[in-house]
Amino acid sequence: MIIGIGVDVVDLARFTRAAERTPGLLTRLFAESEQLDGDVKRPLPSMAARFAAKEALIKAIGDSTGVRWHDMAIVSDGLRNPSFEVYNSLAGIVADRGISSIHLSMSHDAGVAIAYVVAEGDG
Repeated sequence: MIIGIGVDVVDLARFTRAAERTPGLLTRLFAESEQLDGDVKRPLPSMAARFAAKEALIKAIGDSTGVRWHDMAIVSDGLRNPSFEVYNSLAGIVADRGISSIHLSMSHDAGVAIAYVVAEGDG
């Protein structure tokens, strides 16, 4: 059963300006593991897609109360498919809402990044 759906779009130029203007922004929004692709710094369009994913997850769960940026991280499997790991208060919120699976799709092209999240439960 679908519990929630979220989508978010980020303007790449605006995100890049914000990241350049505010040096600590990426550290405030993302775990160090999210900022790196192996040993290489992840490009800003990919970071913008990850920001859109975090925003889309908040929409899918229905409320941002008690959620912090570092309570979620986007990880990739061996085929580079993205998914979420949730921690701390967000893990509790997800459990309380009966969410057993979170599906994520992200992309960036033509000046925008987009992410789509489906939160699914057993009930």
